[in-house]
Amino acid sequence: MQKLTYLLSASSSPKIMGIINATPDSFSDGGQYEDHSRAMDRIHIMLQNGADIIDVGGESTRPGADLVTVDDEIARVIPLLEKAIPTFSNAIFSIDTTKFEVAKKALEAGVKIVNDVSGLQKEPRLADLCAEFGATYILMHSQGDSKTMQNNPEYDDVVNDVMSFFERQAKEAKKRGVHHIVLDPGIGFGKTLEHNLKLVAHLDKFKKFGFPILVGASRKSMIGSILDNRPTDERMIGTVALHYHALMKGANILRVHDVKEASDSIRIFNAVQTQQ
Repeated sequence: MQKLTYLLSASSSPKIMGIINATPDSFSDGGQYEDHSRAMDRIHIMLQNGADIIDVGGESTRPGADLVTVDDEIARVIPLLEKAIPTFSNAIFSIDTTKFEVAKKALEAGVKIVNDVSGLQKEPRLADLCAEFGATYILMHSQGDSKTMQNNPEYDDVVNDVMSFFERQAKEAKKRGVHHIVLDPGIGFGKTLEHNLKLVAHLDKFKKFGFPILVGASRKSMIGSILDNRPTDERMIGTVALHYHALMKGANILRVHDVKEASDSIRIFNAVQTQQ
């Protein structure tokens, strides 16, 4: 746990969270890692390429995605985690879920981080689980669910509204006994292109809370929109550019599909920072 605490400290070098979607319908790599042997190979490659955390999810959260039952999500992720965690014993694993039962089984399997895209809005008991297991809780901002979040999202002021959300939900998590929190502004989760760009441009404002900040814009539609509707498999360079700007604004963790490229960008970032 000491390793995880340092890894996710706001003062350590930026870290990489590699994405494993054990789903048939995720927007970028849906269907590629439902087969657990392929997922294991992918985890091995991501760790070799510099991933610090492996984030495993069993329900797509792309706009319009169908909701998944608890049993289906458990069947997708728990056997994989039970195989991967002992195999890659030096790695840190995260579970990407909004469901209490899924998170509990994942924590019992050895996961150290719960990545909740609903920010306790769907299942406040996730904070209780993190407190019980001493796990880190990733508090992400979202508006609506996968079926509704892109139906004309509106804010009075997106940066201030997300700030207020973080303040309220982090207070609730701490009240329930969570000691380690990471903030994620939720790029693409109930936001327009302008909202997303404002959040990245003003990311440094979220540093006031003293928690590490995670940014996950990997291959997302905002990049495609900026680059003339480029398809997901041609958004890697745009992802690196956007994430590099997030690093300059204080991001501590990048959640990515393309681990090697993210690792290279962080090495360049760190080299430049030493001259500041």
